[in-house]
Amino acid sequence: MVDKQKFYPLSEAVALAKKSSAVKFDAAMEVHINLNLDVKKADQVIRMPLSLPHGTGKQVRVAAFVSEGKVKECQAAGADLVGLEDLIKEVGKGKIDFDIAVAEPTVMAEIGKVAKVLGQKGLMPSPKAGTVTPDPAKVIKEIKAGRLELKTDPSGIVHGIFGKVSWDESKLYENAKAFIQAVIAAKPSGAKGTYVNSIGLASSMGPGINVDPKQL
Repeated sequence: MVDKQKFYPLSEAVALAKKSSAVKFDAAMEVHINLNLDVKKADQVIRMPLSLPHGTGKQVRVAAFVSEGKVKECQAAGADLVGLEDLIKEVGKGKIDFDIAVAEPTVMAEIGKVAKVLGQKGLMPSPKAGTVTPDPAKVIKEIKAGRLELKTDPSGIVHGIFGKVSWDESKLYENAKAFIQAVIAAKPSGAKGTYVNSIGLASSMGPGINVDPKQL
């Protein structure tokens, strides 16, 4: 079904990624963007929040490291784990039962006690990622609604989920387009030459499909 030598328009790539899913579960739709960046240099790293038009369809567990006065509103916003000293102790023991962490700026010094543990898992709250904020409840609601984090991996690739195979093609297309355009718009100041090396779409465990970057 997939021509590995062809670069497909985004709309065709989305349709083909959806059609070529062969698993029995409702697979995630993934986008992988290989960028010409040297992420060892601070001015060539991407890390920022992104809210897609239709969310991601992925359920995430959120931990909120907050002061006592913010506990109830964070719980009401949908945080799965809320606290400070108790959460820090659990993390220190190696118990990490969440996918993303949100924190108030005022508690970051306390979280520093387990910064190494969280950092190794890629879970350390960060102002760049929008997860260090004076309004954690608002961010928690956005994350639960499908907000994700754009982040370059050690190879300079940005990975993300933009929906589920069962979704309408129009929603998947709009999400994929928003994701790719956000990465293009986030071009770091230190990037040189060709910025986007390649763009690929796939369903979970499905074949990779090349997207024509010139179209975008």
